[in-house]
Amino acid sequence: MIVHRYRSVLWGLERLVESAKSSMHVVGAVTTLAEALACLETAQPDVILLAHIDDELGLDAIPRIAATSQAKILVFIGTREETLREAAILKGARGVVEKEAAPETILKAIRKVHEGEVWLSHAAAGRVFVELSRQLADQAANPELPKISLLTAKEREAVAIAAANPGATAREIAEKLHVSEHTMRNHLNAIYEKLGVGNRVELYVYARKHGLNGRPTDQDEPRTHNGSKSDRR
Repeated sequence: MIVHRYRSVLWGLERLVESAKSSMHVVGAVTTLAEALACLETAQPDVILLAHIDDELGLDAIPRIAATSQAKILVFIGTREETLREAAILKGARGVVEKEAAPETILKAIRKVHEGEVWLSHAAAGRVFVELSRQLADQAANPELPKISLLTAKEREAVAIAAANPGATAREIAEKLHVSEHTMRNHLNAIYEKLGVGNRVELYVYARKHGLNGRPTDQDEPRTHNGSKSDRR
């Protein structure tokens, strides 16, 4: 499956993948995260080429997709997006390939990721190893870190606002977050599920205890790539 916001780019990538003939084919080509998640309800891709990571198709899209599918994620980035390489892997991608790469290199990256390998430069792989080692040490010091790391950037912001304004209503928090009340309630449902809390009071206590009330610490930065859904209110 290929995900890119521009249909013209999707068309080109589809033609490239289909040029591999019987070795691989496209089961879906979509332009938004919502379309990708919907497609995954019926399609079962082996590899997802996430070819545009800004706006909603940002790094936070990687764990959301990974939580829905067993497919391996290969991220397509520009040569000037160097800092995204390690971040994408740490979020759960299995490889990073440059947009400027030769067509045969892109196809090789797809094949290698499908075979279970990680497609990443040696230098970037070394930096990822160092960061993962640090994360393991952090998790040992803070057992709640795996839960906290499930939160998206928007959810982290919502937690900080809720913790800083314990008496605020969902509507008031939504206004501060610049989203609708309905969207805010969805955020809260997801937050409750990920952190294992049942209501705003428990969320407030949890946020204060773990430094999520607007003053996050180094130990609670988002890093892992799991996710879940909830209907709890």
